[in-house]
Amino acid sequence: MSAFTDRMRAIRSAPTGKKVAALFDYDGTLIEGFSAAAIMRARLRSMEFGFGELADFLLIGLRGVVSEQDYAEVLAATRPTFAGKTYAELIAFGEHLFKYETAAKLRPQMWQILRAHREMGHTIVIASSATRFQIEPIAREIGADFALATDVEVVDGVVTGNVKGRPLWGPGKAAAVRELARANGIDLDASFAYSDGNEDIPYLESVGNPAAVSPRRILRAEAESRGWPIIDLKNPTYNRFGMLARTGAFYASFVGAAAVGAAAGVVRRDPHALVKALPTGNDVGLSLAGVHVQVLDGGEYLFSDRPCVFLFNHQSKLDLPVMINLVRSDATGVAKKEVQRVPVLGEILRQAGLVFIDRTNRGKAIEQLAPAVKALRDDGMSLIVAPEGTRSPTPRIGRFKKGPFHIAMQAGVPIVPVVLRNTGELMWRGAQLIRPGTVEVMVLPPVDTSEWTADEIGTRAEEVRQMYITALADWPLESFVDDSVESLRRQPEEDR
Repeated sequence: MSAFTDRMRAIRSAPTGKKVAALFDYDGTLIEGFSAAAIMRARLRSMEFGFGELADFLLIGLRGVVSEQDYAEVLAATRPTFAGKTYAELIAFGEHLFKYETAAKLRPQMWQILRAHREMGHTIVIASSATRFQIEPIAREIGADFALATDVEVVDGVVTGNVKGRPLWGPGKAAAVRELARANGIDLDASFAYSDGNEDIPYLESVGNPAAVSPRRILRAEAESRGWPIIDLKNPTYNRFGMLARTGAFYASFVGAAAVGAAAGVVRRDPHALVKALPTGNDVGLSLAGVHVQVLDGGEYLFSDRPCVFLFNHQSKLDLPVMINLVRSDATGVAKKEVQRVPVLGEILRQAGLVFIDRTNRGKAIEQLAPAVKALRDDGMSLIVAPEGTRSPTPRIGRFKKGPFHIAMQAGVPIVPVVLRNTGELMWRGAQLIRPGTVEVMVLPPVDTSEWTADEIGTRAEEVRQMYITALADWPLESFVDDSVESLRRQPEEDR
């Protein structure tokens, strides 16, 4: 039994409700590494980083940060990052860095721990010594009830760069947690906390259920002496050249199959030849990319109630190949209009019969959906749709759009929810290369739409969305490996 599975069982057996808090450090805990590194890289790219500022950081790095005074010097050194900018500019800057850089470093096991706490109704808290601009995006993404951060002074909407109040480093973070608990009736003895940092010992000892996550040396020794759980995690690393070769092989196989199908269609005068050829080329491509698709439960629902509307949670460019692998044939899809302009791929999807929607033209939403309804009702084709509409930078399930539910209701066909757990881990939202690994899938029982009415579509969409949230929260614990050595052992040698 692993520390991760022990922790998940402890969460599921804990009291429910908001009196129990789950407190998460950010850097080194929820994510691997430090979000400040993304800020540094952005400043270097924009040539805003002066030599004096760089020298200050190098000096601090060599000396280390072991006290609140040291951390105050770190904040003073970062003052040029914030001073003179508006609060809105810095929030937007933090959002951009999170979406395109930091989100890729989220630890999948910690996300599952977050899900488990949310399912128990616990108060979710981000508690970090980082600035609010760094943690606000993750706090919003996970639906945190509170975000404790180091705040900076704002005057007339402009940030001065001066620290406001006590920095949330070491004892300062522990004090902020105790104040939050007093103000909100939180039972700290029943609460949970997570961190990797040596300075967070006072913060961890403020709760009844602390856990050290991939801890640094001093915290590891302290956790061992006190009997605190130690959850060692490490995001897998891959050889970039191996990934490039595998990704190239996938696209070559996919496009090659489309070309063969298109040629066969001309020779045989079969308009469906391309669609018939794609699944085989797609399967070969996934195999060459080192991607295995494993259906954990509900595989029979992929074929039992066709035609239907297949819904999937959207995290990655890898989602569509996975859905083609699962659904196989007699299906088409709905995609945003911009996809049609993607070289080669757009033309392949157009010939495969995809319905392209202009999401900016809401006034013609019903009219644009008509071909999809016809494909279901008259042609017997199933439809593959991502109800979130766009890819999420994290495994969070976004709000579902009503369009797919209107389509199913108008066509009189059921909805089949397909839950993908980790496509975003193998090909993150902003990535171009595919990592090898296993995509896990659960197919939920078909949802009957025959009794639905138009005025209740929003409620029905939320009901189905909750099915995804519950399925992901209850995912088998065996799927989450917290032994980094074992994780590396499973990787092909050339991808390490």
